[in-house]
Amino acid sequence: MTRTVVVGLDGSPESLAAADWAAREARLRSLPLRLVHVEEAESHHRRFLSAMDAEAREGWRRMPDDAAAGLVGRHPGLEVGVERLAGRPAEVLVEAAADAGLLVLGSHGRGALAGFLVGSVALSAVARTRCPLVLVRAGAGEGEGESGPYRDVVLGLDLGRPAGELLEFAFDAAALRGAPLRVVHGWDPPPVYGINPVALGPNPVDDLAAEKARALEAALRPWRERHPQVEVGEQAVIGRPAHHLLDAAGEASLVVVGRHVRRTPLGFHVGPVTHALMHHSPAPVAVVPYR
Repeated sequence: MTRTVVVGLDGSPESLAAADWAAREARLRSLPLRLVHVEEAESHHRRFLSAMDAEAREGWRRMPDDAAAGLVGRHPGLEVGVERLAGRPAEVLVEAAADAGLLVLGSHGRGALAGFLVGSVALSAVARTRCPLVLVRAGAGEGEGESGPYRDVVLGLDLGRPAGELLEFAFDAAALRGAPLRVVHGWDPPPVYGINPVALGPNPVDDLAAEKARALEAALRPWRERHPQVEVGEQAVIGRPAHHLLDAAGEASLVVVGRHVRRTPLGFHVGPVTHALMHHSPAPVAVVPYR
């Protein structure tokens, strides 16, 4: 089956921004684009549609086709398909992207019309999808790569789990854009350093920082060799990873983080770094599942 870029479309500014971002990404990757419009079966959604006048309801039904036509006009040569599905949006979108190369969603929706990309649904999709998922805010990345060079791709890397899927995605994203890759590893000194640092030597934090920098360089070395065209900068910095990644996101074209695929007794897990980026990153955020 031909891989595609799938985008969830609900008519909100965020989902339309996601569709435009997904169209640019599909062209970079030479993949078709699928617009997936999900109609919920819940009664509140049916009441919302019935409250519209006939003209507004027809515009709502026509919205996916209008969006597709606009994307084809702005991105000549792009193959765009529209699919209308029904059900629980997060479940439908995850299933629609089962064989996709990428799933793209608006990071937030607003009001009744925005519907299925609000909060818990986007979070559910991030936690369950089997392919990389990108969350896009309205206005993010507009015109990037068309009127000027791409900004950095930023990768948040946990040295405890330097997953190949995550590194491959980030290096590929940077290579496709002709952009530098900035790799950030945030770490905290063990609590014992604050209890009796003298017992550990004159410069225990400096020694540990040097060790972290060497470990980061070693983790990246084989990927640099596979992607010699990608300019790589690396930072092993003290402090919470989310803080450093959000700081870097202000000047990034894409922020890439990983999600360890596991299920807890309370359900699928999304870590605190991903949570923070979902809610606060001004740049698109790619969440890459790995085992």
